[in-house]
Amino acid sequence: MGFPATADQHLKFLIYGKTGWIGGLLGMICQSQSISFEYGSGRLENRSSLEADLAAVKPTHVFNAAGVTGRPNVDWCESHKVETIRANVVGTLTLADVCRERGLVLINYATGCIFEYDQAHPEGSGIGFKEEDTPNFIGSFYSKTKALVEDLLKNYENVCTLRVRMPISSDLQNPRNFITKIARYDKVVNIPNSMTILDELLPISVEMAKRNLTGIWNFTNPGVVSHNEILEMYKQYIDPSYTWKNFNLEEQAKVIVAPRSNNELDASKLKKEFPELLSIRESLIKNVFKPNQKTA
Repeated sequence: MGFPATADQHLKFLIYGKTGWIGGLLGMICQSQSISFEYGSGRLENRSSLEADLAAVKPTHVFNAAGVTGRPNVDWCESHKVETIRANVVGTLTLADVCRERGLVLINYATGCIFEYDQAHPEGSGIGFKEEDTPNFIGSFYSKTKALVEDLLKNYENVCTLRVRMPISSDLQNPRNFITKIARYDKVVNIPNSMTILDELLPISVEMAKRNLTGIWNFTNPGVVSHNEILEMYKQYIDPSYTWKNFNLEEQAKVIVAPRSNNELDASKLKKEFPELLSIRESLIKNVFKPNQKTA
């Protein structure tokens, strides 16, 4: 807080994560809005390289869409712990610190996969975790590092932490897309979750930068949607011949290394700031399925 809004004509964004999914989409949004931007070339864990980027680019805002999620999934982090710490903890903190020294707001794309349903937030109850709640899921090393760095970043008044979950976009060919992932699995669990529709929410994150909003934000569409509900929509709009099989968490545990987070995040803070924000089901239909609908 305490950062006044920035006039559009003076905007200059420095984006980390050029080769990543969100980083690439951010560049496209900047181009469509005629916002001046450059991608950072420095390594996040290398402080002097970040300082050189900031000196060369002279940005008004910095976006961090870099980091390690693991390929093909977060199980990679279980066997690459030092690399995960270097990117997700050391790198993110270094960037936040360098930005703070220069009075720059950092928009940090974080994760909401640091919670799991519990007695106070039961599955299907509609009671979501709020921004101020303490993470209760450290089942995967990835989530453990993300919860740790979120807690430390609370001390940086220049950082806007966006808790992204199970990101989805209208690009159904992208292997990082949650829909594409589950549509290709042999079997899927069926659990309601909060999710992030990037087509709708990434432009909102750019607006958040313009407003110089900081602090933690649950960065998901309001409400929850289950795996089966998504695949029903996929079958209805994309591929009428599509079929799938379910299995339970115990069966899933046999084919993954680390447990996965399942939760509902309370998006009311984001909805209050952006009243036009669509519910997860509405956004899925409008932004993902209808644009991809196969017409006879």
